[in-house]
Amino acid sequence: MKKYLFFHLLGIHLLFGATLTISGTVVSDNQKYIGARYMGYVQEVYVEIGDKVKREDTLFKMDSAEFDILKEQVNLGLEQAEILTDVYRSKLDEIRREKALLRKKKVGDATFDIDEWTENLEITAEHTQAMLNAMQAIVKNAAQKVKEISVISHYLEVKAPSDGIIVQKNLHVGDMVMPGFPVMILVDLSHLEIEAQIAEADLMKVNEGDYVDFEIPSIHYKGRGRIKSIVPSANPMTHTFTIRISFDRNSKKIYPGMYAKIKIDYTPSPLHD
Repeated sequence: MKKYLFFHLLGIHLLFGATLTISGTVVSDNQKYIGARYMGYVQEVYVEIGDKVKREDTLFKMDSAEFDILKEQVNLGLEQAEILTDVYRSKLDEIRREKALLRKKKVGDATFDIDEWTENLEITAEHTQAMLNAMQAIVKNAAQKVKEISVISHYLEVKAPSDGIIVQKNLHVGDMVMPGFPVMILVDLSHLEIEAQIAEADLMKVNEGDYVDFEIPSIHYKGRGRIKSIVPSANPMTHTFTIRISFDRNSKKIYPGMYAKIKIDYTPSPLHD
């Protein structure tokens, strides 16, 4: 009789399924760490924590005094190189005209030593051409430096890479900013997900693509999402796996960091339940 009841209850359990309840946290799938590309001092800060920004909005501006001096020097170098290039180009044109006059003079004056003059002009032409080539290379390099400085000047104004909200700000006017160190965090609220940890023993109960129900108790919000991914690496300390659940943000009150309760329906098996 007991054996019969056991298998009867097991059959009911398998028929109607079971629910796994886990806890999770709302996170942003598009979180940006914002810093400067070049070292410098902060001249202006245009946003505060909690401000909503649009893509290409200026977040802060760095002092451009040193870059302005460098830009003037580079532009001056380019201008001087272009002037010298024109000088050597004009000199070559002058040598060509002198060669043409010498050919005419050779025909009209048999006593004139055209060979010596021609040789001197050839040597001068070769030297002038070499200098022209060198100056053209200098012009090319100077133009490249002008372009690089213009790019640097553009990055002195740090802009928002996407729409979002500023959730962290660690800079003020006058602060020294180092490249590679984030000073702001921008969160895109239109791409929110729920991140949760699932025990190793429950891993067989979930699959990518499964639909789940969730609740955010603090705002009394209930919704339905889908398991987007199961990170294929367990935490060796807790023996848990990370799962990400995508959902539609139908409430403007949902923000990153909120606590969520997730219910995952699954079909139990005698092998793992």
